[in-house]
Amino acid sequence: MSRPAEQTGLTAVAARESGLEGWGPNRLRNHFRALIREQLVYRELLFAIVRRDLTVRYKQTIMGFGWAIFTPLVYMLVFSVIFTRVVPLETDLPYPIYAYAGLLPWSLFASSLASSAASLVGNKSLITKVYFPREIFPFAALIVALVDFGVASLVLALMMMYYGIGVSWTALLLPAVILVQLAFTGGIALLLAMTNLLFRDVKYLVGMLLTVWMLATSVVYPVERIGGRLGAILALNPMTPIIDAYRSLLLRGELPTFGPLAAAAIISFATLGIAWIVFHRAEPGFAERV
Repeated sequence: MSRPAEQTGLTAVAARESGLEGWGPNRLRNHFRALIREQLVYRELLFAIVRRDLTVRYKQTIMGFGWAIFTPLVYMLVFSVIFTRVVPLETDLPYPIYAYAGLLPWSLFASSLASSAASLVGNKSLITKVYFPREIFPFAALIVALVDFGVASLVLALMMMYYGIGVSWTALLLPAVILVQLAFTGGIALLLAMTNLLFRDVKYLVGMLLTVWMLATSVVYPVERIGGRLGAILALNPMTPIIDAYRSLLLRGELPTFGPLAAAAIISFATLGIAWIVFHRAEPGFAERV
């Protein structure tokens, strides 16, 4: 069941102002303004879906939000054994906190993508009956993962106290890094959710993709030590400077290297912008495919 743009006033505005047949700066700016206004109108629905997903996620579990801590903590312990006992790895920080500071933002990224991939298919009854911005579902998955990120951050704070790492003024810049990561994650989430409508295999491939991607990112080891052609390819990964920025701002008390982080920011916001446009161009056909 498709729906015309005229079904809602804001959607009509979005369709009228966007002019997606043209890609000029003014048309794109008007398009994004219309989309943002639409999100503000439906923000109550967004947070209602977030509350629902959080309730369903931890309903009838013993640990509840403890699962948000359990997963990165277990991975940290496993990698600590491997890289301190089996294959010793030298890092400028105590390895457990080095690993946890990488696993924490990575868990936000991975959990968001894993949940958003099936978010449209999993809400078939709503998509086929009522109109509202369909990106609410992948964005809700991102916010749920962000809540888990906040809970799991408490362990990082305790680890910083244990290792005697103080909080520097550079921690004030952390929201900017989180914003860059959310932009990149949101863009990939939109593309995965949309692609999974066309090919249901996508949700099964996401886990494997994320495992390979994690090993290509400086989550549990510094990938900059890999030289040659492979190292040059891995340097293009925007998640590496983002995760390195977390460690620099929080644990080292220094500014991250500007060049790689700026490039990651450009890639992140470009990914979100392009994904949002592609998502809305394909949105009228979503109801037929769920």
